[in-house]
Amino acid sequence: MPISLDQLNAAPLAEAATMLDGLYEHSPWIAEAALQQRPFASLAALKHAMVRVLDEAGVEPQLALIRAHPELAGKAMVSKTLTAESTNEQSKAGLTHCTPEEFAHIQRLNADYNAKHGFPFILAVRGPRGTGLSKAEIIATFERRLHNPVDFERAECLRNIHRIAEIRLNDKFGFEPNLGNAVWDWHEDLARHTDPGYAELGQLTVTYLTDAHRACAAQLQQQMLALGFDEAHIDAVGNVVGRYHGTSPDAPSLLTGSHYDTVRNGGQYDGRLGIFVPMACVQQLKQAGKRLPFAIEVVGFAEEEGQRYKATFLGSGALTGHFNPAWLDQQDADGITMRAAMQHAGLPATLDAIAALQRDPANYLGFVEVHIEQGPVLCELDLPLGIVTSINASVRYLGEVIGMASHAGTTPMDRRRDAACAVAELALYAEQRAAVDGDSVATIGMLQVPNGSINVVPGRCSFSLDLRAPSDAQRDALEKDVLAQLQTICARRSVRHTLEETMRAAAAPSAPAWQARWEAAVNALGVPLHRLPSGAGHDAMKLHEVMPQAMLFVRGLNSGISHNPLESTTSDDMDLCVRAFAHLIEQLEAEHPN
Repeated sequence: MPISLDQLNAAPLAEAATMLDGLYEHSPWIAEAALQQRPFASLAALKHAMVRVLDEAGVEPQLALIRAHPELAGKAMVSKTLTAESTNEQSKAGLTHCTPEEFAHIQRLNADYNAKHGFPFILAVRGPRGTGLSKAEIIATFERRLHNPVDFERAECLRNIHRIAEIRLNDKFGFEPNLGNAVWDWHEDLARHTDPGYAELGQLTVTYLTDAHRACAAQLQQQMLALGFDEAHIDAVGNVVGRYHGTSPDAPSLLTGSHYDTVRNGGQYDGRLGIFVPMACVQQLKQAGKRLPFAIEVVGFAEEEGQRYKATFLGSGALTGHFNPAWLDQQDADGITMRAAMQHAGLPATLDAIAALQRDPANYLGFVEVHIEQGPVLCELDLPLGIVTSINASVRYLGEVIGMASHAGTTPMDRRRDAACAVAELALYAEQRAAVDGDSVATIGMLQVPNGSINVVPGRCSFSLDLRAPSDAQRDALEKDVLAQLQTICARRSVRHTLEETMRAAAAPSAPAWQARWEAAVNALGVPLHRLPSGAGHDAMKLHEVMPQAMLFVRGLNSGISHNPLESTTSDDMDLCVRAFAHLIEQLEAEHPN
């Protein structure tokens, strides 16, 4: 029989400890110490209490816990001395049925990992969805993590141990994160669509108005209608807009959503999580036959990443009246203009149709966005949710340095006009200058020598420049210094440069009332509050220009990596996120009685 929180909270300590036996491998002291903090308001609160116990225990007890775990497909499995929990988990992952070649490979990895790190490799083999990773995924993760620094791996092992304990605790309580599982499955299904050239490599790439992009839009539209939205359509720029009507036609609307395009070879949660979470909440409302004193408008923004065209925040910008008419004449790498791409997609491609998308802020309560964190903070703190205080200001450039191509063997070092070295020097300066501020960041993410040859001094070098800071003033100071240094470098090296600003976004602090609603929602789940700024840009930055906004972050796995196929989160964290969003809706309902 599953146990309940009421039972756990009321039981004598020894009996409660027995209920939690087996969560942490051969280490009952963690649950016993956490039980001192009873009563727990939620499973999430119990889970975090155990995280805190281990975090405060120090390095030696942490290492002892890691070393108490068996190796994957190791001697304990062969001798059948695994705990019942480990046996179940390794069996679900197929590790009890390895081929001789797979078994030998894993044994080599175990030996190499132990030799480097001094403790066994720990992986939650039941995975983010709880249903089990494949052997191929396990081996690929093993090979990747083998090369991490020792301190990093110790922390990563502990994070995986907490995930193992979370799944075991769910089993004990008979809890299934059904809301999170649904959202997980929706992500997997949408990720079937990817651009040509990437599909063959098993990579996810969805850029503006490609066939894959249009397939995503059609699928989102159909899914919204199937889940219970009253209407769903694809607008003049490709945004997917779903509405769940309020109790009256003139009811105001809560605006929410995020983008469904991706970077090249990216992850499947960036943006899309912010579409699917409110969709799950609308589904709940529909199933309950419930209407609210406000409508819910969920927008899957068509373009946020600026990958195919230099038109970052195109989708959300159309809603705020900031669509740049010059974008229509931009060409992609194949020479296709945005106007032609729109026409091919069946969109009107007229400024009048696009201008008609602008929203009247008077009709909206505000804008909220859910997003995967895209950083390591929540992962390192072992916290599932975080409250965004502000989105950093940013500016982007595309540039080129023009020098003189010349023979690499016959051109003396002091006679060279090397364009690539000039950009390399700029990159090093930008790195050093941003580090002075602490919270500023500077990135040259693209650097290319067109038609470069091994024996030719680079005559041209194209590059990108991305500058971000917590405030407009701090960004502007960073920008001023970096651009001044570019001038200095070019003058000293006798080269020249071109520079085109492609995006500028002001810092977007969260509206206090909306941030407070997110905080109340997270508190209600029994999850500790953590507030943090967003270093990444989001559609909320555009909506911030016309209405109040606030964001909720969800923890990412693999150190919170994003814009990368390793981008991931768990169905448990997504379940909490859906519940937090539902709580925010309940707060708004209480504030706006019929």
